[in-house]
Amino acid sequence: MLLKNKVAVITGGAGLNGLGFATATMMAEQGATVVILDLDGANPQAAAERLGVGHLGLVANVTDKASCEAAVIQIKAKYGRIDILVNNAGITQPAKFLEITGTDYDRILDVSLRGTLYASQAVLPTMMAQNSGSIVCISSVSAQRGGGILGGPHYSAAKAGVLGLARAMAREYGGHSIRVNCVTPGLIATDINKGKIPEDKRQGILDGIPLARIGEPKDVAGCVVFLASDLSKYCTGVTLDVNGGMLIH
Repeated sequence: MLLKNKVAVITGGAGLNGLGFATATMMAEQGATVVILDLDGANPQAAAERLGVGHLGLVANVTDKASCEAAVIQIKAKYGRIDILVNNAGITQPAKFLEITGTDYDRILDVSLRGTLYASQAVLPTMMAQNSGSIVCISSVSAQRGGGILGGPHYSAAKAGVLGLARAMAREYGGHSIRVNCVTPGLIATDINKGKIPEDKRQGILDGIPLARIGEPKDVAGCVVFLASDLSKYCTGVTLDVNGGMLIH
């Protein structure tokens, strides 16, 4: 198993049809002990229980630094280490550029970008003490192509910020044997976009994807597991596209 005896923390992982839970499931199958962090209303403990015995769900808000630090204290007390962090928590909003308010901007960037900062800051001291660790950040094809199919420009900005933040972490912490990489999913069939793709545009979207299908959460999960595992132990600062070829250029 690729992740045997590893402790993996996944933010925003309680949604059963989301990328985080798909990743949690695959990591558990590969031998990891998984900790799901999410908001109280998402019931992270119930999600963790679906993975089997020994996994943990904790209530944590990634936009609150103290909340992230408190979660890490609980994880270390229970398991003694943290080997993997998946910065998955994120929200989106369809909006045109001139429609974006300051409140919209803060809300979208806080979860994806500030959340990546705070969750990473919380686990890094533990990984540094271990002299090992793998952080995988979920960005988006929207960051690369200047807009997605569903998310607004502020979502693109947030996810582009994640790419820059991850690369900076990769440079700073490589000497501690901590790897930091990103995954940029394309259009994936999750709850975040369920029912939001107009039928009259669906075929046009598929025509722009060489693999001619919308991705599944496990398509992304497999790539996250790869980056978390020793199969990618000489990869850091990498951006791995998972979009069916949408971004070929």
